[in-house]
Parts: sequence; C-alpha cells; structure tokens
Amino acid sequence: MIGIVVADDHEVVRAGFAALLDTQPDFTVLGTASDGESAVLACRELKPDVVLMDVRMPGIDGIEATRQLAPDENPPRVLILTTFDLDEYVFDALRAGASGFLLKDATAERLFEAVRVVAAGEALLAPGVTRRLISEFARLRPGPAGAAGGVLRPAAAGAVPPALSALTPRETEVLRLVAEGLSNTEIAARLVVTEETVKTHVSRLLAKLGLRDRTQAVVAAYESGLVVPGR
Repeated sequence: MIGIVVADDHEVVRAGFAALLDTQPDFTVLGTASDGESAVLACRELKPDVVLMDVRMPGIDGIEATRQLAPDENPPRVLILTTFDLDEYVFDALRAGASGFLLKDATAERLFEAVRVVAAGEALLAPGVTRRLISEFARLRPGPAGAAGGVLRPAAAGAVPPALSALTPRETEVLRLVAEGLSNTEIAARLVVTEETVKTHVSRLLAKLGLRDRTQAVVAAYESGLVVPGR
C-alpha cells in the first residue's frame, strides 16, 4: 500500500487529488496540507511514501518544504505539482530533493502512474523532459563563465570534475549521457553494451555519489560541471 499526503493551498485541487487517489486499491491518502509548513509536519507525523507537493503555497513554499524533508530519515518521495510545464521553479525543487514533477492538469491515469513510479524509487523524468528541463535551467541561469543559451555541451574532453573523481571513466561517461537526456536503451546503443550493463553502471554511480535516483544524477552532473550550458 502506498501512503500519500497531498499538499496544495487550493482546497478544490487538494480535495480533488485526494479523492482521485483514494479510488486506487493500492493507494491510501493519509492526510492533506494547505501550506508548506503543514506539509512538513504532516509528512513527519504520517510517514507517507509519496507527497504531492504544490510549488506555490503561502508561507513555506513547496521547494523549501521539500528541502526541509530531504535530510529526514526515510523521507517521502516528493512529486512536485506545477501549473506550467517546466516553470522556473521546477529545477529548484528537483535540486532540493524532489523525485519528479507532474502538471496539475494531468489525466487521472497519468497521476496514478506518476505516484507509482515515484514510490518505486524511480525518477519521473522522461528523457525528452530531461533535455528540455536542463536546457531551460541553462537558459535561466547562465554558467559561472557567463555562458548563456539552452544548449548543452560536455566539459572539456577527458576532464572529470573533482566531485565525480570516485567514478570510473565509463561511469562518468554514463552519467554524462544520462544528464544529456538519453534513456538506458539509447546509452546502451551509444556505448555498444547491453542495457543491463548500463543499469549496473547507473546503480553504481548513484551509490558512489550518494544519490537517490536519475533526477539527482542529472542535477549533480550539471552542477559539477560535467555538463554545462554553452553557446
């Protein structure tokens, strides 16, 4: 059974999501919250597996609430609810520890799928979404050298950021490809290895870097400079 908390400052939205989720035999809505502070308190008291977290809420917003929950022991998986596809706050939420994001106008089936995917420990970021997300982040936040634009380019050939020094060359390459938005199947084809081998590399690099999922891997690759915005 997947325990869920729904956090949204609009009562109709909050009640609607809760009612939809309660129709599923493997879901149980443990509680709801109308702002970030009450969301944090509810999650710490009720111990849900997943929290649907609105970004814009009064007081503590969804990003700060996510950030506060991240250090907890066995924190819930955070599924960010957003009105706009790739709004400027989504990446901040992912960096704070969220596992993915979902548009508020998603279909019921998409909502159910998203909760199950996140509860299973997977990142809710399809390869195409990853490309667009990182491109948008690059556009909104120019790199330290002043580079701008939404084009992704790898760091200098052979260069490995110090933060990633624990990785083998192959693991570094896999991380670079994950950050560029390739799926496991696409990475396997690019490197001429099996998909199972790619999964093993991904699991090992996540463990070495202390990361929870592919979403955090994308953030780490970008922020370490392995993949940077360029002209």
